[in-house]
Amino acid sequence: MQPIPAQPLRAAHDREIESLAEFDAVVTEHGSLARFRVQAVDLTGRTDVLLRLDTTGAVFLGCPMAPEAATRVGAAGALVFPPIPGLPFDPYRAFAYTPDELFESLEEGYEATPDARAYAWFQRTKADGDVFASMLRAIHDDAVSDALDELLVGARVVGVMGGHAMARGTDAYAGAARLGRALTRAGFTVATGGGPGAMEAANLGAYAAPFADGMLDDALRLLAKAPSFRPSVTDWARAAFEVRERWPGGGDSVGIPTWFYGHEPPNAFAAHLAKYFANATREDGLLARSTAGVVFLPGAAGTVQEIFDNATPNYYESRGEPTPMVLVDSGHWRRELPAWPLLRSLARERAMESRIALVDRIEQAPEAIKRLGG
Repeated sequence: MQPIPAQPLRAAHDREIESLAEFDAVVTEHGSLARFRVQAVDLTGRTDVLLRLDTTGAVFLGCPMAPEAATRVGAAGALVFPPIPGLPFDPYRAFAYTPDELFESLEEGYEATPDARAYAWFQRTKADGDVFASMLRAIHDDAVSDALDELLVGARVVGVMGGHAMARGTDAYAGAARLGRALTRAGFTVATGGGPGAMEAANLGAYAAPFADGMLDDALRLLAKAPSFRPSVTDWARAAFEVRERWPGGGDSVGIPTWFYGHEPPNAFAAHLAKYFANATREDGLLARSTAGVVFLPGAAGTVQEIFDNATPNYYESRGEPTPMVLVDSGHWRRELPAWPLLRSLARERAMESRIALVDRIEQAPEAIKRLGG
C-alpha cells in the first residue's frame, strides 16, 4: 500500500498559505506577506505580525483576525474576504474533508452532523434565487477542487464507479471491497463517488489494504449488521466507525461525493472527502482526475452516464492520451444494459480502442487496468 504522495510546491500554489504553521514559516523566511494568498487560517493570534508586515497585493480568504488587523491589512493594499457567520461549512476551506469532520456529533444522530446540516442549508437555498448563496456554493466548490488538485499531485488515480444501492453483506459488495484493496496494494490511489454501495466498498478495500487479509472478512461481517443507509443513516455510519475504531490507521483513498444527492451520505472509509454542491462539477472532476483509468462495476443510469462521460474525452483525446476503461460483468454490460457494444463501436480504429476492456469477474479488473495502462 502506498499513501498519497506529499505534494511539492508548484508555481500556482507556492504562494498559498493554508495553515498557521505555513504562515509562521513564510513570515520567518520572507519577512513579508506581499502577494501571498492566505486561505482559511485563524490569524486572531497573529495581530502583531499583521500590523507590521507588508501585505501589498495579499489576499486573505476567510481568515479570522482582530478588527484592527483587518483594517490595517486592507488599508495596506490587501483584499480581505471575511469569514461568513452562520454557515454550516467554510466556503474558503483549504483542504478536503475527513470522515471525522463530516460526521462530527454522530452520537447525537446523523441530523446533527455538519454533513446533514450542510445539506439542509443547500435544500433551503438552492432554489431561492439568492445570488449570495449561489456565490458561496461556487466559492466552496472551487476551493474543494483546488484542495483536491493539491492532494493528488503525483498520484496514480484509478476511479471505481458503481451503484449506490449495492448492499453490505452481499457478494457484490465484498467483491468491490477486494477490488479496492487490490488496486491500493498495486500502488494506485482509489477514487470513488464517495457515497454508499459500491463506492463505500471500494473505499473500504483501500482502507483494509495495509492489514492482513482476514481483517477485510471480519470488517464485512461487522458492516453487514447495517446493510444500507436506509432506513437509518445513523446506524449505517456508526457501523463504519466501529470498523475504523477496531482497525485504526487504514489505507488512504479519495471519495468525491455531492450534496446534490443529499439522501446519499458520504462513506467513512475514504480518508479524503472532496464534497461538492454542484454535481456536474463533481462528476467531471472525478473522471478527469482518474488519470490511471476507471473501473465500472454493474450499475444503473448513473453508471451508464459515467461510462460515456469518460468515453467522450477518450474518443476526442481532449485530455490527451486515452485512459483505461474496464467494465466488469459481461452479462450486465452486454445484455442488461448493453453499454459495451456501443463503447466498442465508438472506440473502433481510434486510439482508445486499445484502452478498453470487458472482464467477467471483478478479480480480473486490477490486472486489466495495469495491462491497458502499459
